[in-house]
Amino acid sequence: MTSPNIVDRDTWLKQRQELLAREKEFTRERDALSQARQQMPWVEVAEDYVFENEDGPIHLSELFDGKSQLVVYHFMYGPEWEVGCKSCSFWADGYNGLDTHLAARDVSLIAISRTSLDNIRAFKERMGWTFTWVSSLGNNFNFDYQVSFTEKERESGAVTYNYRETSMGSDEMPGVSVFVKDEDGKIYHSYSTYSRGLDLMNAAYNILDMVPKGRDEADLPYSMAWLQLHDTY
Repeated sequence: MTSPNIVDRDTWLKQRQELLAREKEFTRERDALSQARQQMPWVEVAEDYVFENEDGPIHLSELFDGKSQLVVYHFMYGPEWEVGCKSCSFWADGYNGLDTHLAARDVSLIAISRTSLDNIRAFKERMGWTFTWVSSLGNNFNFDYQVSFTEKERESGAVTYNYRETSMGSDEMPGVSVFVKDEDGKIYHSYSTYSRGLDLMNAAYNILDMVPKGRDEADLPYSMAWLQLHDTY
């Protein structure tokens, strides 16, 4: 941490009021951005994908669980991985337990991973999570929403992630996708976000952004080098 600028209370108050003006401007812009996000056009989803959950096969249409809006967290967990991604686990620690609140606003929140149901079950139990988490190992859902990549795609050096072509070392990446079901039962894709767009869902990072040291990641080999699964600190 750099040496703080020590001032008297009046000087501090003046600077805090100046910062408050900027924060209010940012909040208004964020509200406008949220509205624009909510007004994105929809694309009809042609396939009612079949996933696997604890009770057997389940269709995308059934994951809404009686709600008209579905938020999917694309949880990085490849078929050959021993455990789920520690970064996605960091995010999951933040949204675990929110199901009831979101349901009250007509939203179902689930996680989907391209790994076996046995892997999901074991890791979910280890982490103590309660949210719905299903396997997409038997379908193309992850590939269609650009969070999983074949070896051939990665070898080409230009996979599509976060709406641009890029090189990719991993076969899995994180993301969030939003779906809507209308009164006739048709399903639509309204929104997806990747990379830093996921920050909105991470309460811990938003709290760290308020303290003097912030996320304190500038001197690390990569941004989340400090991170561990919550049962290994």
